[in-house]
Amino acid sequence: MKSKNSSYNLLLGLLALVVIILVILVVGYIVSKDNGPKYIQGEAEATEYRVSGKVPGRIEEFRAVEGSYVHKGDTLVVIDSPEIRSKIAEANAAKAAANAQRKKAMNGARSEQITGAYELWQQAIVQEDVLRKSFERVQKLYDQQVISAQKYDETKAKYDAACAQTKAAKSQYDMAVAGARSEDKEAAVALVDRANAAVELVNSYLEELYLTAPADGIISDIFPKVGELVGTGSPIMTVQDLADMWFTFNIREDQLHSLGIGDTVTLEIPALDHRSVEATVYYLKARESYATWKATKEIGEYDTKTFEVRARPNEPVEGLLPGMSVLIKK
Repeated sequence: MKSKNSSYNLLLGLLALVVIILVILVVGYIVSKDNGPKYIQGEAEATEYRVSGKVPGRIEEFRAVEGSYVHKGDTLVVIDSPEIRSKIAEANAAKAAANAQRKKAMNGARSEQITGAYELWQQAIVQEDVLRKSFERVQKLYDQQVISAQKYDETKAKYDAACAQTKAAKSQYDMAVAGARSEDKEAAVALVDRANAAVELVNSYLEELYLTAPADGIISDIFPKVGELVGTGSPIMTVQDLADMWFTFNIREDQLHSLGIGDTVTLEIPALDHRSVEATVYYLKARESYATWKATKEIGEYDTKTFEVRARPNEPVEGLLPGMSVLIKK
């Protein structure tokens, strides 16, 4: 009798265990089964511009903060660069020197130099005239064989030297009157042009000390702090252009449902009270396989890849910001 009761209790226990397991399985199935709508989640994105400078320096001032709405051309960052300022002073000094050289070449010799050259020329003419008369007298005496040939040669040499000296003095005077040669003038003008180009170059670098917004948008990130040193091309700020926004989805190929470029889809934006928005697909491309490939788990299944799908709203969406979630109902 005791053995029968024990067997009966064991049987009841097993039945109770089976019932509990069945109840758990049924409840789990009911709970896990989702009869509601299914969604594919994406994200709103916008074109981003990196604000950076051509010249190195230290951040002197920020004229916008994160979250500020700025307009194209607004000054955002002021950079201090003593090196650029010293180069500007050097270029301006070189320009002043080149202008002085050109002025000197164009104006020619001073009046005092011209007068001095003229006086030397006149002196040479007088000297030549005196030696010419002496040579004429010696010539007559030599023809009469009164003086020696040596005396004649000495007088003739002095006269020839005086003629050459007169020509040299005349040449110096003509040069003083004419001024610098055309080649020297052209070289002086070229020096001025080169100095002007150098000034324009350093002035363009001076403009790069004031960085402006490349487009209307919101400052999303600021990387350095005031006083920090930034190099050439280092990103300083990020400006998001809210006028150029789109939605990005990562969708498995078995969920694309023939979605293609040019198709119109209806989206929901939870952050905007689930507002419905229509958008047009303009980009469809398979993602990198190493990051999105899904391996086969059972015989008869196939490997699936993930596609990046981008859609642009047909009309501007007021209040839409980058990073907001976007839903596509399956």
